Amino acid sequence: MRDTVLFEIFKIVMLPFALIYGFIVRLRNKMYDTQIYKSVRFEIPVISVGNLSVGGTGKTPHIEYLINLLNDQFKVATLSRGYRRKTRGFLVADHESTAHTIGDEPMQFKNNFSDVIVAVSENRMLAIPEMLALYPGIEVILLDDAYQHRSVNPGLSILLTDFDNLYTRDRVLPLGRLREPASSSARADIIIVTKCPPDLSEWKRDEIIEELAPGKYQKVYFSFLEYGYPYYIFNQDQRLQLQKDVDVLLLTGIANNKSIVSLLKQHAGRIIEQEFSDHHYFDRYDLENVRDAFNNIESSSKVIITTEKDAMRLSLHRDWLIQNKLPLFALPVKVRFFPTDEVAFQKDVISFMTYYREREEDQ
Repeated sequence: MRDTVLFEIFKIVMLPFALIYGFIVRLRNKMYDTQIYKSVRFEIPVISVGNLSVGGTGKTPHIEYLINLLNDQFKVATLSRGYRRKTRGFLVADHESTAHTIGDEPMQFKNNFSDVIVAVSENRMLAIPEMLALYPGIEVILLDDAYQHRSVNPGLSILLTDFDNLYTRDRVLPLGRLREPASSSARADIIIVTKCPPDLSEWKRDEIIEELAPGKYQKVYFSFLEYGYPYYIFNQDQRLQLQKDVDVLLLTGIANNKSIVSLLKQHAGRIIEQEFSDHHYFDRYDLENVRDAFNNIESSSKVIITTEKDAMRLSLHRDWLIQNKLPLFALPVKVRFFPTDEVAFQKDVISFMTYYREREEDQ
């Protein structure tokens, strides 16, 4: 009862701030819609992947899905802000890059796809010409977390929303987690409901589509996450098969670890969570606490599991982790679409790319 009262008081206190924030965001969007603020559309295909909420919808694995889809046929590049990196300005990833220099998510792209051009910049509108000048062979740019960055008008805009927290059920900051109102979903060409249960029923799909109420030209698809075998973060060939007699110390610094916890409950023994804020840079104090917590697990069969994104930041402490012989394994994750959705989604993306290629050949 007391918690309910406190929450109601919180909502009353935060309501004016939410109204002010919502007004500012709507005004900014109106400026772009009426071309008072200018957006740039480039001559090459630009695909934006983003969301309305603050983190946790699965942008990174969806970008990686697109890389896998396009990389055999096209020269792919990614462009991210490089959130919480220790540098500024435009940078292209190379063999010396770390999570400090380009950010954890771009570092994951480069780690998993060495042949893909990975760039970071706070200003995407200025970064794209720089990328094209340095690498004129680029055929498609994937914009990571760019739904709110309206200075670039993408040729294909993909909006993600979490199955367990659809944007239609959320509110703008600070009352909720939305960075802009749910009505902003109208800008998307494709809406993907992410992190669905693999056994999602047809009636539930129809119910969600009705709730999202897509526009006439918008497509709605559904995806879910598929986890692979964890691998030692300094040697991907060293894999681990989880078993019920293996206790797990789960080390995460991401927006939402719920799906990982659910998976481990099915396939591992006891789970001890060490949870940090999203994009957290681990320091020596953190790692010593992790080591002590791991050593205190009274089991002869135990392991530390983290995410691939966290592994990019943990790798900054490579020497210490190896010296302390911590069995630190990253849990790889991939996006899967339901069969009919996969065919249609891939067709939409390839058709978009083919349109640009044919237009270029006609010129």
